[in-house]
Amino acid sequence: MPLTKFIRKASGKVGDSPGTMLFVGKNTTEKVRISLIDYTEKDFEEKEIKDIKEIFPFRQKPSVTWINVDGLHETKIIEEIGKHFESHPLILEDIVDTNQRPKLEDFESYLFLVLKMISYEIKGNGMNIEQISLILGDNFVVSFQETSGDLFDSVRDRIRASKGKIRKMGTDYLAYALIDAIVDGYFLVLEKVGEEIEVLEEKIMVSPEPEELNTIYRLKHNLIFLRRAVWPLREVINAMQRGESKLIKKTTAVFLRDVYDHTIQVIDTVETFRDMVSGLLEVYLSSISNKMNEVMKVLTIIATIFIPLTFIAGVYGMNFKYMPELETPWAYPLLWVIMISVGFSMFLFFRRKKWL
Repeated sequence: MPLTKFIRKASGKVGDSPGTMLFVGKNTTEKVRISLIDYTEKDFEEKEIKDIKEIFPFRQKPSVTWINVDGLHETKIIEEIGKHFESHPLILEDIVDTNQRPKLEDFESYLFLVLKMISYEIKGNGMNIEQISLILGDNFVVSFQETSGDLFDSVRDRIRASKGKIRKMGTDYLAYALIDAIVDGYFLVLEKVGEEIEVLEEKIMVSPEPEELNTIYRLKHNLIFLRRAVWPLREVINAMQRGESKLIKKTTAVFLRDVYDHTIQVIDTVETFRDMVSGLLEVYLSSISNKMNEVMKVLTIIATIFIPLTFIAGVYGMNFKYMPELETPWAYPLLWVIMISVGFSMFLFFRRKKWL
């Protein structure tokens, strides 16, 4: 995963005025999809939005309205939704710039949150990070996602079936439920990362290969990106539960504290995995070094055995005329016996010293 993917691509925005909407993210040809869920404790309505004007009447309703937008590349749609909900131009600029850091901004009449939703595949490209932006108002929550597909199906099911407290609570509880779903997704990612680390550790201990080194570096990069997504989120949740916004009720702050604890647990696990991966790199390098030392030791012993044999062969390979042994009938087989005896004696000596 290239590091440049997570570096702010500001070259196309140089010289533009603040609030200029320029989409920064993955290019896609998919159409923007807008869905709406409106509910009270007793009533429920869900629909797909074909025309943006369909959401305008829900702005004044006393019920809780959740508008979800999949796709940020059509900036005119984002701008029109933002104007209807009286969002600041800088907020709209941040929504379409998918390289934002997780953060919370309080505009009194509404809150703006940026989060990172993460999925992970052991086989394939590894970690996929998607930006989620939330606008939390007194009777509405608008969520913006880069692409279709998310971790919010459990929240939708709870709203449809009226399970738990979600239909009895307000928009702040809905925002908590969405944040909680994202944080729960981090645990799924960590579970897969932990499994990959265990498998990798076994491979390295048995027989380290160059492919394992590539996997180690990929895991290190993924954990860095995961850390970048989780660490700021801790500050966001802490600010929500300790802030003075009238949009966050005390009853919801209790649940936010629970999410905060989960975030701390995720951070601790990420740090543990980073240490483990760093340790795996050291184990890999040590294993390769030990393997090389074993090879060099065998080669050195072989060379050492052949030194006296080479000496004997060199002596009798000289072309002197008067060499008494050359005329002896048993000189040649006797020389072989001597050379084999010397080599075997050295071999036994090395085995006794446990060098072999």
